[in-house]
Amino acid sequence: MKRRNLFATAAAAGLALAPLGAMAQAYPTKPITVIVPFAAGGPTDALARVLTARMSEALGQTMIVENLGGAGGTIGVNKAAKATPDGYTVLFTHMGTLAVNIALYKTLPYDSQKDLEPIGLGGTNPMVLVTKKDLPAKNFQEFLAYVKANQKKAQYGMAGIGAASHLGGLMLNNMMKVDVLEIPYKGTGPALNDLVSGQFDYMVDQAVNVLPQIQGGNIKALGVSTLKRLPQLPDVPTIDEAGLKGYEVTIWNGFFVPKNTPKDVITKLNQALVAALSDEKTRARLIEQAVDLPTAKEATPEALRDQLKASIDKWVPAIKAAGVQPQ
Repeated sequence: MKRRNLFATAAAAGLALAPLGAMAQAYPTKPITVIVPFAAGGPTDALARVLTARMSEALGQTMIVENLGGAGGTIGVNKAAKATPDGYTVLFTHMGTLAVNIALYKTLPYDSQKDLEPIGLGGTNPMVLVTKKDLPAKNFQEFLAYVKANQKKAQYGMAGIGAASHLGGLMLNNMMKVDVLEIPYKGTGPALNDLVSGQFDYMVDQAVNVLPQIQGGNIKALGVSTLKRLPQLPDVPTIDEAGLKGYEVTIWNGFFVPKNTPKDVITKLNQALVAALSDEKTRARLIEQAVDLPTAKEATPEALRDQLKASIDKWVPAIKAAGVQPQ
């Protein structure tokens, strides 16, 4: 996804930045709760807080982020899905809770396509393959050879079932055709701390999490998960170009509301999102965090609905093929 600011076109047409009071004038009349189904401080939470700060200005009401983690994000998603559909409870979550969890859990208390209505895409996080500092491999091909030759002792870490690092590592190991020991952690922070101290060999995690440690020389970056190199890591090849053809894993984040939320409310929330995504200061903050920002076309409710379906179609078969048993 290219970082293009096409919102100017929409603004010129009077669509994106039109006065929000012209539609659904009675909404909002009180603060809006935004449920993030993960702990505070993570990439999804950070993105939510940056976007809602600008959206609050556009709406004329405060958007309060409520972190409600647990069970791979299902607790928070379920609360949002079952909330009163009046626009005062909004969900901001990443694709794992709505697409990937379908394959990771035997049953879910919600149907992501039937119980929620999309507002718009908030941004996509690329991922990076990182290793402990003293791993012998200096590039991806050496890494691949090392893991294949040391499957009985190689270890990869991840921040829990359904976490971005779980998905990135799962797809990587499956495509490398290796069977290595998986080390689950209760969050990215503990996992990254142990990687820095050399307690396991590698992980694939979101760029915003690992960039400071890479730049500090505490871990090594051997590949990025997108099909184009990251501006923040111009010398690090994509995993696809390094030899693992077809490897692409990115984590999209989007806003949703409960089913049956009035259409005019959804439109007003989408307008506020577009206002945030077109704000240069907001964009600059997110690009610094390696967030790939959607274009005007990609930020529509319809585009997010299609994105969700595409993610389900991609990840559910991939996880089943990897032999992961649902919980």
